[in-house]
Amino acid sequence: MKKTTIKTIKSNRKSNLVVAPVKRSAYYFIFAENVIAYTRALGKVRTAETYATSLNSFKRYRNNRDIKISDITTEVIMGYEAYLKNLNICPNTISFYMRNIRSIYNRAVKLGVTKQQHPFLQVYTGIDKTIKRAISIKTLKKLKALSFTNRPSMEYARDMFLFSFYTRGMSFVDMAHLRKKDLNEGILSYHRCKTGQRLFIKWESCMQEIVDKYEKKDSIYLLPILNPTRRISERKQYIYASHNVNRNLKIIGQLLHLSQPLTMYVARHTWASVAQNKNIPLTVISKALGHDSESTTRIYLSSLDNNAIDKANKQILRSLL
Repeated sequence: MKKTTIKTIKSNRKSNLVVAPVKRSAYYFIFAENVIAYTRALGKVRTAETYATSLNSFKRYRNNRDIKISDITTEVIMGYEAYLKNLNICPNTISFYMRNIRSIYNRAVKLGVTKQQHPFLQVYTGIDKTIKRAISIKTLKKLKALSFTNRPSMEYARDMFLFSFYTRGMSFVDMAHLRKKDLNEGILSYHRCKTGQRLFIKWESCMQEIVDKYEKKDSIYLLPILNPTRRISERKQYIYASHNVNRNLKIIGQLLHLSQPLTMYVARHTWASVAQNKNIPLTVISKALGHDSESTTRIYLSSLDNNAIDKANKQILRSLL
């Protein structure tokens, strides 16, 4: 009997989908919106959202005047890049927009809507080395000690940041989808939304303190981020919660006089940085973070015991005591 896996279930779901093909249009805005609708219909919500964000940026550059795909030349795209630079948009964000605009353009070429003119060759579509986002243990202790009297939204943001750090830099989207049933016999298990990889975390008292603080007994979720009874989709709830948490974290970062914005993603960088400073092996750090995209890393991690990761995390959490 064939073993049923999550990948098999997802594959079966996709095979049962009946999605209309992308509607062709000679105009970029219309064609892009058709691609976004098609991508969303396939269940690729995050990809559709990135396309939509990039399209909205391109629309602002064009003052909402649509353009024929065949008229998208090197000059048009270089003008768009100059427009973004004048807005002081960082290089990585400019590259993000360009790659998405290019992806939709290439789709049009593949469907025969226009001939390939390679209009993106003269603009930057790479990824700059990211400025270090981690904060020190000293700063983390200050963050933990902050008092937020009558400012519950900031206290909540701080606690979500700490929970992410406690759980080896867990992403906010994964935190949002944690269910109470995922915690069993002192082990928290979950699948990363980004990769589908299953991770196991030894439950510690500092994690339980935050869960107890925000527990909703009638909820299926471990943290109060999503509410199944609300009329808006859980995806929109997550996005709204993420924006609110990061907005409050940026204010907290200013209170701590940080040179870089404080966001949920900083917690992940911080855990990795602290682990590295404690000379925890790179293989342990990689597996703890769920980095399974690099083949070399997978080879080295194939026989690594989870106990090594649990011990590493316990050692890091002691730093806050």
